[in-house]
Amino acid sequence: MNGIQLMRNPQTIRICIVEDDNLIRDGFALLINSTYGFKIINTYYRCEDAIKNIHADAPDVVLMDIELPGMNGIEGIAKIKKLRPKTNIIVVTVYENDELVFKALCAGAGGYLTKNMQPGRLLEAIRDIQDGGAPMSTNIARMVVASFQKNRNSPLTARETEVLELLSKGKSYTTIAEQLFVDKETIRTHIKNIYWKLEVHSKAEAIEKAIKERLI
Repeated sequence: MNGIQLMRNPQTIRICIVEDDNLIRDGFALLINSTYGFKIINTYYRCEDAIKNIHADAPDVVLMDIELPGMNGIEGIAKIKKLRPKTNIIVVTVYENDELVFKALCAGAGGYLTKNMQPGRLLEAIRDIQDGGAPMSTNIARMVVASFQKNRNSPLTARETEVLELLSKGKSYTTIAEQLFVDKETIRTHIKNIYWKLEVHSKAEAIEKAIKERLI
């Protein structure tokens, strides 16, 4: 038997996309389908449809947006992992805040990418997760590492920590409210709770104490 006969083609990776932006969804599908070793099995606008067909599609990898009509991506991840535990899920989103990242990872996502990545990074991530890796955008990876370096006995909730981190970066109440998709009064309430829990009376004192005690 010669060497050519012994060579085997790599198994084609079967992929589904759940993304409500038609342009992005079609762009990803075109990129993936035009790459050897990859095959788009189906694309979906809504999580509900992807879940309904998950056994028929039998994807190796699902690319999942978070903000979707109807069921959001985090709920979708949990349901897909329950139905097909071996399917790998990569979040592909515009959101980089701590809470969403950790909710997605806890729900069962194995990777987390932001949509401003280079196209080749998406293909690398699909290969990586199939090989047992956990592909993440650089900013997301830094966030995950930083979270493990924080004081685990913090009196602050995850959202309060996030608000304080944004404050420490010089963000205004309005900007923080917009970034976290809440109103400004909610941010003021979080800050009052932060001051009370940390026993401080100003933003500067709160940030100084949080840094000193590794709360952020």
